[in-house]
This record gives sequence, C-alpha cells and structure tokens, in this order.
Amino acid sequence: MILVTGATGNIGSELVDLLASSGEPVRALVRRPPPVPVDGVEHVTGDLDDPASLAPALDGVQGVFLLPGYRDMPGILAEARRAGVGRVVQLSGASAGSGDMTNAVTRYMIVTERALHDSGLPWTVLRPSAFMSNALRWLPQLNAGDTLRLPFANVRAAAVDPRDIAAVAAKALLDDGHAGQTYYPTGPESLLPAEQVAILGDVLGRDLRFEAQPDDEARAEMTGQMPAEYVDAFFDFYVNGSLDESIVRSTVQDITGTPPRTFRQWAESHTSAFT
Repeated sequence: MILVTGATGNIGSELVDLLASSGEPVRALVRRPPPVPVDGVEHVTGDLDDPASLAPALDGVQGVFLLPGYRDMPGILAEARRAGVGRVVQLSGASAGSGDMTNAVTRYMIVTERALHDSGLPWTVLRPSAFMSNALRWLPQLNAGDTLRLPFANVRAAAVDPRDIAAVAAKALLDDGHAGQTYYPTGPESLLPAEQVAILGDVLGRDLRFEAQPDDEARAEMTGQMPAEYVDAFFDFYVNGSLDESIVRSTVQDITGTPPRTFRQWAESHTSAFT
C-alpha cells in the first residue's frame, strides 16, 4: 500500500492515477473524501499539521509520497517510522542544494530535507524544475483576451510535466535502488515564457501575444497573492538569478525508461482546462 499526500494536487493526483492504473494499492490523503468513490483508490482523511491524526492513514503502508514544508515534519516522519513505512519519497525543490537559509522558499525545502535525513527512514528526494502546469495560472488572462502579460520574461526553464515527476516518484516508491538518492526531474527543452505562450497559442488555435511584465508591476501583483518573504524569494530566484532551472537533465528517461513530455504534449493533453 502506498500513501500519497497532496493527493488532489498537481503531482499527487497524477501519482494516484499512475499507481491505481497499474493495480498498485494506493491510499489518497485528502481533507474530504470525494462524493463518488474512485476505482482502485482508498481515500482517507488526515491533517499533515497534526501528525498524530495520520496514524490510521499510515496503517499498513509500505511507501509514502510527502509534500514539503509542514511545520512538524519530524513528527510526520516519526509517525511513518512507527507505522513501519519502508520508503519515503519527498518532494523538494531545486534550490534546496544551495543551502541558502535567507531565502524563505529554499529554507523550508532545506528544513524538510534535514528532517527526512534525520528520520532514519529510507528516503528519496525529488528536486524538480518548474512545473508545466504553472501555465494554468494564465487562465484569467486567457479568459479576458489573447494577451498574456507575464513576469520574468528573460528566464528560461526546462519545465517538467507533473505526470513525469509522478512517474519518477512511482519508480522510487515501488522499485529497489533509489534509497538515499536525490533526483532532478526536468522537461526535455528549455523555454522562455514567450516560447511557451507561442506553443500554447498554436495548440489552442489562438493568436496569443506575449508581453513582458515589468518587475515592479510583478512584485505588486505577487504581493497581493502571497507573503512578502515568498515574493522576495521568487525575485531572488528569477531576478537575482540564484536559481537556474534552464538545465535539461535526463532524469525522467533514466528512471522511468520513457522520455519526458514536451510543453506542447502537456498543452495538448490539457486543452480542456484552457477551453
């Protein structure tokens, strides 16, 4: 039995689907069970901010997929150890390797990984590049017209399909040989935001136009959406250049035996979300 936390999120939902479709027993941790049962999936409730509440969800579980950043990661991992969990796959971020505790996003990734390393559990860490699904954040602008005004116009990213991250996670949870490894899943190409917009427009059959959003405007917009320390973190990544997500790696192919999907392939499989 595999327990997937964040089971309704970008990666978690894909991982649940991959495991269930392969016939692997999977338990999805959710805040509320879905109104209609899903074949092959056991939905359980629990609160990652309350580790003791996870005991029923962990009962009989051999592997766990964990999200980062919860306030009591040692407590969560202690519950997993008590339950006899044999493998933990921990989602983290590419910046965690910098050791920079002044960056708020990097800091919670580092703290999460340290707790994992200290837990005594067999672990695998995933540090993916930016998600292709971040393009879904463009929906309000797409609904309003054909112009996408986006920040960090000069920043390239080898964005990765969350399903490819999930495929790497599934291998690490089910197969031997991944304990103690840190993997960096990326997509197969490094694209600028304008290039992603052009591809999406072609897929949707729309004449989309890209506009670079000035940094001051982007900062003001982001400040209304997240804590200031996270805004500072993203500007440190993408304006100061402390994070380079442009590197294309062979991780997905190496681990899964299947090449990672391109941004075009991701967009083609998600056209309904944009229409």
